[in-house]
Amino acid sequence: MNEKVQLKHPKGKKPISMSREKYNLLKPAVLKYLRTKRKATFGGITKAIEKEFKTTGQIFQGSLPWYLEWVKLDLEARKVIKRVPKTTPQEYIIVP
Repeated sequence: MNEKVQLKHPKGKKPISMSREKYNLLKPAVLKYLRTKRKATFGGITKAIEKEFKTTGQIFQGSLPWYLEWVKLDLEARKVIKRVPKTTPQEYIIVP
């Protein structure tokens, strides 16, 4: 049975449910990358995780950028990460 996780949206918009397996794969990957780099763009996070999955042979079913976007939004809503003000492209950091 595929257990779901109800995600949150930082602006209170209607969130989605995601399989717990995908969420538990992507959340630590995002946080690990941000801990290493201190701050990063969404594109940088996506490329690094794609590269890591390819290197480790991790197979991901579905659109990785789409799922990463939702994990990122959920982490923002839960105040685990935040946007760095006045950065273009937008950068993210772990909340101290």
